[in-house]
Amino acid sequence: MKIAVIGASGKAGQLLVKEALSRGHNVTAIIRKPNQQLDKNAHILIKDLFDLTYDDLKDYDVIIDAFGTWAPESLPLHQTSLKHLADLLNNKPNRLLVVGGAGSLYIDPQHTMQLIDSPEFPNAFKPLASNMSKAFNYLKKCNDVKWTYLSPAADFVADGKRTGNYKQGSDEVLVNSKGISQISYADYAIAMIDEAEKGQHINKRFTVVAE
Repeated sequence: MKIAVIGASGKAGQLLVKEALSRGHNVTAIIRKPNQQLDKNAHILIKDLFDLTYDDLKDYDVIIDAFGTWAPESLPLHQTSLKHLADLLNNKPNRLLVVGGAGSLYIDPQHTMQLIDSPEFPNAFKPLASNMSKAFNYLKKCNDVKWTYLSPAADFVADGKRTGNYKQGSDEVLVNSKGISQISYADYAIAMIDEAEKGQHINKRFTVVAE
């Protein structure tokens, strides 16, 4: 399978590249500038996300969007970048997998409250979560794009261990047997590449938690 990872220089992006390569896939890392930390077995395309055209992406079975930004002034780019990719892949056969946020997950079975609106959600992360939620809301309307949106558990641990075990759900925050909603970037990468291979959530969101 040919997989492209956009935003491959980030922590999540690097692990997605590594996981896909470990399974024998043909992987291209799409980055804005050279990065010596990327796996040497990946192909490299140096190009800004907003400069990408369909010709850049047409040969890939799966495009993984791992774009991320945290500076307050650039947070709206979560919306504009996803819209750009969705527009490129509209009515195209390629699949778009998105590294999503947890803020839009629901905390109750009735789906009346999202995690971002719960009292426990840190105020510092609300602007980021809000922009990611708006981007997801746009994506849900893109019926002519073969998209999948993967939300992590509430606690997304950059340097957590790779256990190889996770359980999945759909639109609600998941907890493990200890009542904790947490997953490492490494285990999240496993779930994402599993989805790339199996395609079980076309035009759906799903979420994962460490077991």
